[in-house]
Amino acid sequence: MTAMTASDAADLPAPDPRPVVEARLGAAGQRYTRSRAALIEVLAASDAPLTVDEIVARDDQLALSTAYRNLVVFESCGVVHRIVTADEHARYELDEELTERHHHHLVCSRCGTVRDFTVPDTLEDELDRALVRVARSFGFDAQHHRLDLVGRCSSCR
Repeated sequence: MTAMTASDAADLPAPDPRPVVEARLGAAGQRYTRSRAALIEVLAASDAPLTVDEIVARDDQLALSTAYRNLVVFESCGVVHRIVTADEHARYELDEELTERHHHHLVCSRCGTVRDFTVPDTLEDELDRALVRVARSFGFDAQHHRLDLVGRCSSCR
């Protein structure tokens, strides 16, 4: 079995994130507004995590201040995941439960580019088992994992 790349995953039909987003926002006493829906649409259509500037550039109806404010709400509700890189901007992506695609990241320590990647299921299973053992050895109850490989991209090498 070979690893699925982000472009392979992009060929699969994307699940509708709306029900999960609405439920998570509702649990926090928040509403799923038109501007929040537009923000979710931009993130759902992207094949990589985006900066706030990149999000706003993809939808001219989104204001920068609104995007920042809503991303804070989304992050606190578990709708988005923020990836902090070496550059000055965090990048955002939908939580994996909304995309139904578990993946990892290659993070460039020089330019901040973030690229998604997946590994074969057998390797993912081995990784899960190893991480559970590590967590248990510290008395920690792991719920899931995120793996970021930090280094230099081909452009910065």
